[in-house]
Amino acid sequence: MKRLVIGRGSVFADLLIIGEAPGAQEDLEGKPYVGKSGKLLNELLIHAGIDYKKDVYFCNVIKCRPPNNRKPTAREINIHKPWLLQQIKLVDPKFILLTGSTAMRAILEVKDPISNLRGQWIKKDGREIMVIFHPSYLLRFPSKEINKPYHLTLKDLENVRGKLYAV
Repeated sequence: MKRLVIGRGSVFADLLIIGEAPGAQEDLEGKPYVGKSGKLLNELLIHAGIDYKKDVYFCNVIKCRPPNNRKPTAREINIHKPWLLQQIKLVDPKFILLTGSTAMRAILEVKDPISNLRGQWIKKDGREIMVIFHPSYLLRFPSKEINKPYHLTLKDLENVRGKLYAV
C-alpha cells in the first residue's frame, strides 16, 4: 500500500512533532506515529507529563512510505518539504520537536550528527525547535540507564514540557 499519511492530533497544538516517514503500520492506518515507535513516543510523552492528545500534532517530513522502509532520499525530502512547511504554517505551533536526523536536516538544514544538537533549543522562524532521538533508535538501543538515549530523550521531553506549559 502507498497511503498518504498527513498528520494526527490537535491542529491547535502548541507542540508539533515531526518524524521521518511513515512505517508499515502508519501506511496501513494513514496516521503518523501509530506503530511501535509511535507507541513508545506516546509512553514517553505521558511519562514526561505532556498531554499528546490535546497539545501535540504529529507529522512526518515524507508523507508516504519509502520502498523497503529505507531512509528518504534528499530528492524525496525536497519534493515533500513544501507540504511540510505548509503544515507548520497551518498548525502554527510555538514549539517543534524533530525526531531523528531526517527531520533535523529537513527543517534546520544542517548536516551535524544528532548528538551535536540534541536537547538544545534552537530558534528559527519565530519558533523554538528541539532535536531528539527518533523513537525507533530507542527501540534498537532500549537501555534505560542514565545518560543512554532513552534517559536523555525523557529528560529532553521533560524540558519540552516545562516550556510547553509555561506559555
